Amino acid sequence: MCGIVGYVGSRVATPLLIDGLKRLEYRGYDSAGVAVMNGKGVETRKAAGKIAKLEQAVELDPPMGTLGIAHTRWATHGPPTTINAHPHASHSGDIAVVHNGIIENANVLKRSLEARGYVFRSDTDTEVLAHLIEAAYAGNLEAAVIEALHQIEGTYGMAVISAKEPDKIVAARKGSPLLVGLGDGEYYLASDASAVLTHTREVIYLDDDEIAVLTRDGYRILDLDSALQDKPVSRIDWDLAQIERGGYPHFMLKEIFEQPVTVTDTMRGRLLVDEGFSKLGGINILKDDLMAVDNILITACGTSWHSALIGKLMIEEMCRIPVAVEYASEFRYRNPIVRPNTLCLVISQSGETADTLAAMREAKRRGARTMGLVNVVGSTIARESDGGIYLHAGPEIGVASTKAFTSQVVALALFTLKLARLHGMEQEQGREIAKALADLPAQIQNILDRAHEIEEIAEEFKRASNFLYLGRGYNFPAALEGALKLKEISYIHAEGYPAAEMKHGPIALIDEMMPVVFIAPHDTVFEKVVSNIQEVKARKGKIIAITTREEDALEGLVDYEFRVPETIDLLTPVLASVPLQLLAYYIAVKRGCNVDQPRNLAKSVTVE
Repeated sequence: MCGIVGYVGSRVATPLLIDGLKRLEYRGYDSAGVAVMNGKGVETRKAAGKIAKLEQAVELDPPMGTLGIAHTRWATHGPPTTINAHPHASHSGDIAVVHNGIIENANVLKRSLEARGYVFRSDTDTEVLAHLIEAAYAGNLEAAVIEALHQIEGTYGMAVISAKEPDKIVAARKGSPLLVGLGDGEYYLASDASAVLTHTREVIYLDDDEIAVLTRDGYRILDLDSALQDKPVSRIDWDLAQIERGGYPHFMLKEIFEQPVTVTDTMRGRLLVDEGFSKLGGINILKDDLMAVDNILITACGTSWHSALIGKLMIEEMCRIPVAVEYASEFRYRNPIVRPNTLCLVISQSGETADTLAAMREAKRRGARTMGLVNVVGSTIARESDGGIYLHAGPEIGVASTKAFTSQVVALALFTLKLARLHGMEQEQGREIAKALADLPAQIQNILDRAHEIEEIAEEFKRASNFLYLGRGYNFPAALEGALKLKEISYIHAEGYPAAEMKHGPIALIDEMMPVVFIAPHDTVFEKVVSNIQEVKARKGKIIAITTREEDALEGLVDYEFRVPETIDLLTPVLASVPLQLLAYYIAVKRGCNVDQPRNLAKSVTVE
């Protein structure tokens, strides 16, 4: 989600650090900073906003030194301000820390540190690390870092410097990438190889629970027991553009393959499997107020609107509360009905979508409580809504949304689980839903491991002019989303319908040249979908089936079949969407389309 750069050597560090940060800009960020050893202590410069603002601060008063660390932040704890920007200093100012990840027990640790007299200046979880390391320091920086890491729960990619050991950088990794770059008499640290590629191609990738100690004289890799590790040196053979995409040919493919991680991050610290419950403190709604909600409006655009349709089905089935899904672009122009106990859910990846923001403001004006589901911390919707759920899917660079969509559906499932349990759902049913949610990341990985099967199907249909996507129940919105993905990036006309609606008009289009994608998991409407498949087969349509198991009922009916793991009905859209994303991607690539920046589209629509 954010970037780390470090340098120790004989050259002036600040220009190298800022150059490295610029090469990480594609990742997305909202503030930046550097900390340099200036011969007297740690000297820090920070700025909210783009790196250009940091450069201005540095030019006015450049910190001089040959060792330093730097960071671009994508806010998770606290708004994107200069105070919340990294690096963060310890109580004495002797220690500076940059950090990617989330310290899940930060609040508990913060209370303990405050009781010992430590003063916190920022809203971040990272500042806890700086104080913990200072509290543990007894003459050896890496030992203090290791002691601090034994106390935290969560994920980190981090780098630390101390005025008491001015020739040393200590770095650590757990769940957030970090590498050491080996130069000629100098050493680098980075969260992504693109930051160091202009200086070296020799790198060492840290694994989880490993510590790197860098000095001008060399480097050491340790484990959390301080035991020396023998790590292989890797050579980067990619060009800079490819490295920025993590070795993937396109950001879209990278983001599709990130979904096991992003779905996990959306649930992290929120899903209570044993209790069959979810913890969503950010919604800022008291239990009694939540119980008083008697109708829900969900407003969104595009892909987010599709996730909203899935959320409607979840909430109505599990909570028995009526839900209306509105196109945000239409909402405020049609005199919508908002009652005293209306809750308005607002879904937007960027948190800046103009239509969705306007709809939220209109709902608030009419007296509704508002809750945002957004991916960008500190965005306008996040600031102006009464509360909400951050997706924590990380910056999504590909214009066609993939990982944000699945995270939206998972976030809606978490909210549904909480609301349903409050409305009397039995704990055992809650556990079933929670367990199914917990299983999703591994199930998505199972699909991704077989991506080549989807690529083979794409080869057969790369010259198609039209597609139909059909599903029923929870999978009708997944059909809409699959069709949208294909339209967005391959420019093939595609439509999604409820499967039974096909015979009310679209069936006239079906012939031997028409590919029809059926989402047909073995769920409560499976037999009905089989009947619709038979109708297409009778008219010689080419059938691609996304299903879950071998079924005699499909024998001889489908031309191409891809099986996804089985799950509960309300989560089938998450798994069904992954092969549909891959199908759209591979078809678009084979047609020579620019999948990351399709024509006429923007990542964040900030005008009506």
